Amino acid sequence: MADTHLPIHQESQEAEPWYAMGLRFKCTQCGNCCGGGPGYVWLTIEDMTRIAEFLNLAFDDFTRKFVRKAKGAYSLVERANYDCIFLKRADGKAMCGIYPVRPMQCRTWPFWGMNLATPDAWTHAASRCPGMCDGDAPKYPLEHIEKCRTHPESPE
Repeated sequence: MADTHLPIHQESQEAEPWYAMGLRFKCTQCGNCCGGGPGYVWLTIEDMTRIAEFLNLAFDDFTRKFVRKAKGAYSLVERANYDCIFLKRADGKAMCGIYPVRPMQCRTWPFWGMNLATPDAWTHAASRCPGMCDGDAPKYPLEHIEKCRTHPESPE
């Protein structure tokens, strides 16, 4: 009679994500993530407080000038061409006027859930972001990617 209690190898139920070996990224200051088609830069109260202080504005003055309500949440306003209100362009480069205190959504780019869903989703996002295609860019480890992907303010 065969022993039905033999130890056997069990396949892991949790497969590693496709990006488990890390992903490369280095901002090229192209501005594509900060401008172009309409979108949202979602803000938390902490983001708004940090930016207002950086700009030396009262919280209420900052929100009246730079924040809009959208889909039940708060977002930075955009210019008429859909660029972020804080995007500055000069000499072929794009720079964030509030970079040291930029919103968490901006801090976690490109490691958003929607970009990490599949290799094809990453490739699609990379078609607009040359920093995701740079083979010499620093490689971010899985731990960093997951921290960004799972951050509450990271867009899905």
